[in-house]
Amino acid sequence: MFLNLIQIAESFGISEGVVEGWIRDEGLPHTRDRGRLLFDRAQVAHWAALRGLSSQAGFLAPEHSVFATGIRLEPLLRAGGIHRGVAPEDVGVVFDRVVSALPRTTPAVRQLLAQRLRAPGGVTPAPVGGGFAVPHPSARVALGRDAGTIALVFLRDGMLLPEGAADGVPVTRLFFFVAPSPRAHLDLLGRLSRLLSRGPLRDALHAGATDDEIFRAVAAFDEELAAPGVRSGPS
Repeated sequence: MFLNLIQIAESFGISEGVVEGWIRDEGLPHTRDRGRLLFDRAQVAHWAALRGLSSQAGFLAPEHSVFATGIRLEPLLRAGGIHRGVAPEDVGVVFDRVVSALPRTTPAVRQLLAQRLRAPGGVTPAPVGGGFAVPHPSARVALGRDAGTIALVFLRDGMLLPEGAADGVPVTRLFFFVAPSPRAHLDLLGRLSRLLSRGPLRDALHAGATDDEIFRAVAAFDEELAAPGVRSGPS
């Protein structure tokens, strides 16, 4: 059974842009047929299982479907912080600052990671539409379960990312993350993309929510995923 791009995105609860990123960066199995992307259901399920990534709804969803790692977003966001009024040209400086405060890592590890981020192609921009992007290290790292971080960056001015966005809206808000493991990397990318695709946090960010309101909205999302018997995909 073959699925199309929209069906895969809906199954994982993410944007189509993230699926395209998985094809480019993670080797997601696919085939092209007269300009369309098609996905063999069994191959995608196997690819996801190898990465500890469960589908969220629709065509690939198991009976009880949750992201595999169980890492909570709210503590990671508190570690990375919320940064407001950042000029687009200073985004790299903020990323450096976030990495320099990465919890439970040695100075040598933080320095190496900062060097990787500064290198050409060191950060994957990952625009998700609506003025949001989820930049992250292009190279996977293994830091340990408690070593990850997420930073929310409000840009003073909108910017167009090199790979662009499907809707053409300039990016004004970034969720930059460093995952504690390669497995958690896909987990966080999928969860953050879903969090920004619809729902209370997306609306709150557009409405100028305070830091406390943002932390509460992210914590509520964590609780929603952790609740017994609650499916974490879109209804």
